[in-house]
Amino acid sequence: MRQTEIPYVMMRGGTSRGPFMRRSDVPEDLDELARVLIAIIGAGHPQNIDGLGGGTPVATKTAMLSVSQEEGIDVDYFFAQVAVDKEVVDFAPTCGNMLSAVGPAAVELGLISPPDGETTTRIRCVNTGAYAEATHRIEDGLPVYDGNEAIDGVNGTAATVVLRFEGTVGSRTGALLPTGNVIDRIGGIDVTCIDVAMPMVMARATDLGVTGHEPSAELDADADLFARFEPIRREAGRMMGFGDVSDKVVPKFGIVAEPQRGGAVAARYFMPWKTHPTMAVTGSQCFAALSVLPGSVADGIARTPPGLGDGPVRMTIEHPIGGIHVELDASITNSGLDLRSAGLIRTARMLAKGVATIPAAIWRN
Repeated sequence: MRQTEIPYVMMRGGTSRGPFMRRSDVPEDLDELARVLIAIIGAGHPQNIDGLGGGTPVATKTAMLSVSQEEGIDVDYFFAQVAVDKEVVDFAPTCGNMLSAVGPAAVELGLISPPDGETTTRIRCVNTGAYAEATHRIEDGLPVYDGNEAIDGVNGTAATVVLRFEGTVGSRTGALLPTGNVIDRIGGIDVTCIDVAMPMVMARATDLGVTGHEPSAELDADADLFARFEPIRREAGRMMGFGDVSDKVVPKFGIVAEPQRGGAVAARYFMPWKTHPTMAVTGSQCFAALSVLPGSVADGIARTPPGLGDGPVRMTIEHPIGGIHVELDASITNSGLDLRSAGLIRTARMLAKGVATIPAAIWRN
């Protein structure tokens, strides 16, 4: 019996990578789709040896694209996080790094045909309902990948992709502070539950017995750290309205510490059962907002950028191997924080294209 073939382009978006497919080329039913994505990635094995995954959560991401039916929007972006060593798929979150590749991937997949020059692709993030714009270049009808932009976590340089986000406040919960409090105390630890692009639970690193400056591998080896914060994350998830999140990746968990390299804050982002080797695009917006939110767990730790309230300001969120730049347009108000927009600079590149194959017993298109 022949295997089932599914057309795809393998893209690196920011510091993540994975296969991009047309939504029409994979099952509509989410349970069936999950089985297909598990097979494509090879989930259930630590090295994803029987699939396209890379043995780490930043390389087991997938995306399905379609021409949007919404007026003024070019592409619908449906993201799925596939687990590494478990046969699990989470359709709840989105991924900002993979979002960097949506515009070029949509061209490669024949979904859009923008004119040559600098173009802006309007994107609807299906998972969260948020909207974004990705500005990138087209030459001779194809995406430009060569360029001089460098981002921490990726070797070399590539063409610039500028991301701008809308509707990020209350992305999943409808509120900047889903519990109604700037500080909640859970399990004896002060946390800030905040929803900007990604619902997160934030704590001071020192309150959890770490510095917040450790490499990701060192944190991953600290089983006691994960044992300390996972019950906090689960209770915070309940308080934020998500119910039982024991097998869900949302909310994510983050820790903050004083910056060491001139940035606004040092941050570590958990996915949530593994430390992100760099920083999630969605998470960076959360950390940026937290850094300027009066009374949050970052108050007294983070450095407020000059000019806040006078227009977009650039902030650097320090991560394990460098930093990610966020352009934040926000003001401090009597009620807390008025966040108008957040933008980031990323890069993307097509790594491969062709067909992914899965056993026909799993799905026959």
